[in-house]
Amino acid sequence: MAGEMLKQRFYIKMVVSALMRRRSRMIVALLAVAIGATILSGLITIYYDIPRQMGREFRSYGTNFVIVPSGNAATIDASVANAVLDYIPQDILTGAAPYRYRMVKVNEQPFMVAGTVLDGARKTSPYWFVLGRWPENSGEALIGQAVADTIRLSPGSIFTITGTGPAGEAFSRDFTVSGVMQSGGTEEAFIFMSLPDMEAMLGDGGKIDVLECSISAPAEELESLSQAISAEFEDISPRLVKRLTESEGAVLTKLQALVYLVTVIVLLLIMICVATTMMAVVAERRREIGLRKALGAANGDLAAEFLGEGAFIGAFGGLLGAVFGFVFAQGVALSVFNRPVNFLPLLVPLTVFASVLITCVACIIPVRSAVDVDPAVVLRGE
Repeated sequence: MAGEMLKQRFYIKMVVSALMRRRSRMIVALLAVAIGATILSGLITIYYDIPRQMGREFRSYGTNFVIVPSGNAATIDASVANAVLDYIPQDILTGAAPYRYRMVKVNEQPFMVAGTVLDGARKTSPYWFVLGRWPENSGEALIGQAVADTIRLSPGSIFTITGTGPAGEAFSRDFTVSGVMQSGGTEEAFIFMSLPDMEAMLGDGGKIDVLECSISAPAEELESLSQAISAEFEDISPRLVKRLTESEGAVLTKLQALVYLVTVIVLLLIMICVATTMMAVVAERRREIGLRKALGAANGDLAAEFLGEGAFIGAFGGLLGAVFGFVFAQGVALSVFNRPVNFLPLLVPLTVFASVLITCVACIIPVRSAVDVDPAVVLRGE
């Protein structure tokens, strides 16, 4: 046991002294491994964080998951809508807004009124620009820019909505414009108010026409969630907003393919740099190797020494790369997404292991060159 430990200490001392004697070359190899490991670690961190970051960015484009009535049902019960929201995992639910629509008249001109939960609408439609403010009190409404242009309204204006309720009874109610909404879409032709105001105006409640949700999840997870909701609840039909989910999936696929490509290139560059450095070291030590083989050194001992030097460089370079890789990933995330990334503790040993493996593979050709040295030829000076 003591002899084995002494042998191991001697081996470590021999490897370290060999590295120290050729510091300039080994520093070059160490820097190559450290830089490569930094890029590798940073890209992997970004790779795992891209879906979360991109999901948040795509949620700024609005709803990507809607619930509509199915079959003969004309509306959705509010209790069912609440149950669906409870069924969706809350950690991926960015926002949800139920909507009820009704055609009404303002100054004898027809307009579509949408009653909704306004806080939810702000989350599902963050791209809306509001001149003024969102409704905060009963009797306030948010009108689209097209409505404002048609009937000459502005924040603070009072207008009257008239129409007929579900039972055919006429209604008339005054509202105050809290803000004018611009979206660049069809929403600009709508009048938005709180769902309680809508229900009070119509004289009934507990029904909605559609439930819009903004969910931070990839398309595959949304598909699975849609199927699960369809199986769990009757008289409703979940649907994905394809233009958003497909665009998000396409962007993520391309970004992840780019990460794969860059990672492969970085690994190849590390291997080339380490292999070149170790080949130069073998060339410098040919006489030493020949002398040691003439004195009885086994090929396995020589191979173990060179592989040990490569493993030492890989371990130290990988450790540096794991630290600086997180700094690199953090900088990219803050500059591109304006949000930090999460530190992955498991990535440290994985980066070190990958660096050691890469350097050892890169040392295979130099090691074969070292063990093929002919002592007789080298010692004759040829």
